[in-house]
Amino acid sequence: MFEPLRSRYPALLALLAQLMALLSIALLLWALAQLGAWRPSLMQAALAQGLLAAMLGQWLGLRRWWLVLNLFFLPALLALQARQWPGWWFLVAFLLLLLLNWNSFRERVPLYLSGARTRQLLSQRLSRLPEGFAFVDLGCGLASTLVQLARDYPAARLVGVETAPLVFALAWLRCLPYRHCRVHYRSLWREDLAAYDAVYCFLSPAPMAELWAKARREMRPGSLLISNSFEVPGVPAQEVVELNDWRNSRLLLWRL
Repeated sequence: MFEPLRSRYPALLALLAQLMALLSIALLLWALAQLGAWRPSLMQAALAQGLLAAMLGQWLGLRRWWLVLNLFFLPALLALQARQWPGWWFLVAFLLLLLLNWNSFRERVPLYLSGARTRQLLSQRLSRLPEGFAFVDLGCGLASTLVQLARDYPAARLVGVETAPLVFALAWLRCLPYRHCRVHYRSLWREDLAAYDAVYCFLSPAPMAELWAKARREMRPGSLLISNSFEVPGVPAQEVVELNDWRNSRLLLWRL
């Protein structure tokens, strides 16, 4: 029932969980008031609402980071209000989150950052390619992977694409010192993969089947598709590099 929303619009499911939890806690508070029983403080009620919202989010199939947001959203608002922050701050905070996580709403891809060990092992794996290989990071985030590769492979052609506005701006600035590394404000779906020897992504489970279809249409024979952690449904990876980090991450590789 919720699969279309879960795969395409998880923010709507998170909002649904928040509203359901808010209504439930409101009804509980009304019942306690009628009975003249114990009345929780506003913060206690907010914590209960957050816990219920997180539980509902898990029931709806949301990923863990949405559960964390559901848990702390209302308590955080109350905590900020208690400090009497100006009203415009909430608008600024909302816009900042929107600019950082724009992909969550448009492309079903939250902001995931590749860790240092991931970047190190990815760089080692790419050493098997010809010296002047072409590489693209689909959803490059803050460009940490690109910067690592730019230092390791000065002869390579490195490209990143990103559509979260603030993230793109930061990534673009970080890559400016490297002439062979560029970041474009472009959807990954509009990037022609035929130009690359290796395509890297750290996305989410939602777009992987569609990305695989795009890769099969566009990528040249012998080129590599590399996914951080997320599998292509029904297509086992031909090579797996265990990262042995706290997230149990893996690099999954397919040779087209």
